Amino acid sequence: MKCLIIAAGEGSRLSNRGDSKPLIPILSLPLIERVILTAQEAGLSDFYVVTGYKGEKLRNHLDKFAQEKNLKITHLINDDWERGNGLSVLKAKGKIEDNFILLMSDHIFEGTILSELLKEDNLEGEVILAVDYNLNNENIDIDDVTKVLTNDDHKIIDIGKNIKKYNAYDTGIFLCSPAIFEALAESSTSGDTSLSAGIRILAQKGKVRTFDIR
Repeated sequence: MKCLIIAAGEGSRLSNRGDSKPLIPILSLPLIERVILTAQEAGLSDFYVVTGYKGEKLRNHLDKFAQEKNLKITHLINDDWERGNGLSVLKAKGKIEDNFILLMSDHIFEGTILSELLKEDNLEGEVILAVDYNLNNENIDIDDVTKVLTNDDHKIIDIGKNIKKYNAYDTGIFLCSPAIFEALAESSTSGDTSLSAGIRILAQKGKVRTFDIR
């Protein structure tokens, strides 16, 4: 299965740590390397990385990293990186035609979460989002985290950073069918280029369920 990683944004909140957020080291390992290696441990080996801000620097770094680790990394370029992150996902339309994993370049996670999510491979035009139902998680930046509201069947009703009613947090780990591309194209045409906007369109059709990271 292919893995799409969004790495196009500026990441201004960490600008004091470096000029390329995906390359900021955490325990001596750049964020994006840590994400890729964790995904590799879960069995993924075919990566697509969307770059934008400081893109050439990041692509050069990833080319060397791919050679060192014997990985396949395909570059996708988003020149509209200052707009919503849904446009970065849309860059993979036509390049990825089967179910795929979608990750953020700056979200660190346990490899077991992805390994378990990969077992949920029966998608019919759906998206599965790994969520954290622990609303008391002290590691959450409540002002920045994307919040999720689900029903009793673990289907997503609403998603966004500013929603008032929620019962889970978005982890940035998705198992997607290609239906996500059509949803993002629709939401972008309507003026909202965020990833959450595309997820909301699918959620309205009952096509987004959650995976509890526990």
